[in-house]
Amino acid sequence: MQKLTQAGQNLVNDVASRYNLSTDSVINMLIAVNNGGGSMAQFNCPELGGSGQWMRGGMTMVGDMFNNGLKNTVDNLCNELANALANMEVFPKAPAGTRGSNQWWPSDLGVPFSSGAQNNTRYAIFPNRLAVDMGGQVTVYNTLDNNIGGVSQQQGGNNSLTFSSQYGTIAVSTLPIVSGPGMPSAPQTNFVEPAPQPFNTFEPAKQNANSNSNTNSNTAPLAVSASTNMNASSSNDIIQLIEKLSQLRDAGALTDVEFNTKKSELLSRL
Repeated sequence: MQKLTQAGQNLVNDVASRYNLSTDSVINMLIAVNNGGGSMAQFNCPELGGSGQWMRGGMTMVGDMFNNGLKNTVDNLCNELANALANMEVFPKAPAGTRGSNQWWPSDLGVPFSSGAQNNTRYAIFPNRLAVDMGGQVTVYNTLDNNIGGVSQQQGGNNSLTFSSQYGTIAVSTLPIVSGPGMPSAPQTNFVEPAPQPFNTFEPAKQNANSNSNTNSNTAPLAVSASTNMNASSSNDIIQLIEKLSQLRDAGALTDVEFNTKKSELLSRL
């Protein structure tokens, strides 16, 4: 169980009493909100309906999806815990660069311009670097010329990570490792994006230019196959994909920007 300061223990006892919850449930929710940087939380708490998600200022999802009273309870609880985390020392301070610290990434990376957490994974984005903490092991990747817009984790038994950039959705495991153990490559399961090809994934414009000026027998069949598959897509298939994207956006798995980008890409194929 996560250690608490005296102020943190007093907070947990007070909240548990007022919300009629066990202290273990309050601590689990407190850790979930803390892992989400005080702005979001993913949790699994039987006393609050099982698995759920909370995002400050907008979205609350619980296992009993039509129980609005439970949603309000979770929203109020998470907001209260987030405010407490911002205004008091709830957890003992841990040295920078360690897992228990809010600054869990290597100190030489400086301050990230974006960070987040999901399940047992945390990430922080820096200029030309992406730090990922998965199960207590931190890996730093070289992001090359990608402008990372967000990191997401596949659900289910697959622990693979992807990120969105100006080149689309790309698997984190394809990036060069700067330090750390990295993560195993996983099969492509994104129904919108094609599986990564063995040639340069991160410079598609450059690759196309080279293909036009210096075509060889190894790459030509692949280009023909990709073109054939694109032409074979029917209007109904594209509409169904857009509907699935809309469901993912409504569930909070995609942002509006990601949804509109993919929608425009699909509509351009009609």
